[in-house]
Amino acid sequence: MEYLPDFRLHRPTTVEAAVALRADDPSARYLAGGTDMVVNTRRGIERPSALIDLTAIAALGQITSGAAGTRIGAAVTLAALAADRGVQRDYVAVAEAAGAVAGPTHRNYGTVGGNLCLDTRCIYYNQSEWWRASNDFCLKHQGTVCHVAPGGTICFATFSGDLAPALLVHRAEVELAGPDGSRRIALGALYRDDGLDHLTLLPAELVAAVHLPKATAGLPSAYAKSRVRGSIDFPLAGVAVALSQQNGAVAHLAVALTAVNPYPKLVDGTERFAGARLDAAQLDRLRDMVRTQAKPMRTTTIAPWYRRRVTGALARRLAAKLAAGEQPST
Repeated sequence: MEYLPDFRLHRPTTVEAAVALRADDPSARYLAGGTDMVVNTRRGIERPSALIDLTAIAALGQITSGAAGTRIGAAVTLAALAADRGVQRDYVAVAEAAGAVAGPTHRNYGTVGGNLCLDTRCIYYNQSEWWRASNDFCLKHQGTVCHVAPGGTICFATFSGDLAPALLVHRAEVELAGPDGSRRIALGALYRDDGLDHLTLLPAELVAAVHLPKATAGLPSAYAKSRVRGSIDFPLAGVAVALSQQNGAVAHLAVALTAVNPYPKLVDGTERFAGARLDAAQLDRLRDMVRTQAKPMRTTTIAPWYRRRVTGALARRLAAKLAAGEQPST
């Protein structure tokens, strides 16, 4: 059995108080649902001196809509997000992605901010401490060798959050709170292509909210993923697609990926489909484009070539059904 270490628990009631606590103690960690943080702490991957529980901050647990779009607090649970009627109506892929995370119990605890800030994952990293020690640890944590690519100096641990790709195709922004105040950035700017250090958050910053613009409300979209089991497991590959058409031709197409790169990736080059009809040849072209940009490594028990092929197949299937005016079933 793995035991949690001793730590202090703070439960602030304002974002400012939470940020101040983290600024005073850099080894403290923010905690919302804890479905990832607590597991990593039990395994010795995280060793926080304190946990800063964000669930008492009312402003972080609300979904509000207005003239500018929809604001989703970072402590909104995935279950609440998936069940929100406004999100289901206006941002379908987001509701589908939230409803696809793990199992019902995880969704009742897991939060929007936690899913966006998930630590990157690898079969050599997400293990018990004794297992990792038997392999002399790894480049991502305590070791010096990447077991995925032993001859390299780069960590290939994979980002596997479900929400990020769905939010990316709807052009979401994130609201960040830190010691110097708040700022808003495009969601894509929250990530970097680095399995060791994949978030661009400044010291003590936290994700306070996600903003979905009014301009993409109602944009046809969908999310689907592949995983070993139908619940619990993280995605082996996940794809979000948003598509609008005019007179049967593509007006706008966006595709984003998760679980096949160290960061959630918005596929480059989809603007080339503008004006085209998504017939079989164009759908094959999209599939191949996605496969080229998906870069899975040996971070799971499933072969990288298979995950790459699945990613392309998911993108093709979702795009085909959206082009036909259907709402894909995930």
